[in-house]
Amino acid sequence: MEGRHVPDVVFRTRVRDQSIGGDNPFRWQDLTSQELFGGRRVLVFSLPGAFTPTCSNEQCPAFERSYEEVLRYGIDEVVCIGVNDAFVMYQWGKHLGVSRVRLLPDGSGHFTRRMGMLINKDHLGFGYRSWRYMMIVNDGVIEKWWQEPGINDDGSDDDPYLETTAEVAIAYLKHNRP
Repeated sequence: MEGRHVPDVVFRTRVRDQSIGGDNPFRWQDLTSQELFGGRRVLVFSLPGAFTPTCSNEQCPAFERSYEEVLRYGIDEVVCIGVNDAFVMYQWGKHLGVSRVRLLPDGSGHFTRRMGMLINKDHLGFGYRSWRYMMIVNDGVIEKWWQEPGINDDGSDDDPYLETTAEVAIAYLKHNRP
């Protein structure tokens, strides 16, 4: 994966727009891979889904807590990608109190599929989701790649969380500043 360009996709996001008014002042805004990654160094972690146990109790909160430290090592932004829609990602962020990590919806899984990380979790009632992975993207090119062992969509409930932690990312970043 390292040295490969990230897929060129359009993420469908929702952004607050006070000119709309009402209880739901949000509008759709497309975000391209080029806009997200071009000319920037971004730490991305992807996880099976919003509101799921490890994602909610461990992974996403750890990156939120480590956000400032990660930025000190030459990262411009920390992004969490989930195969969930924009509404779910927004409500999950509110529920977790996440305000610094960008929760990016990949609702149809186009980015995740093209990364080779889309897995089928129908046996759990989830449908298609992301395998847990993490990467440093430097100007659209994968600088460093991690993924959890045992990628599967064969009915296994395995969901390891060892390689894609904030601590692993920080250990790499300490020795690989731009």
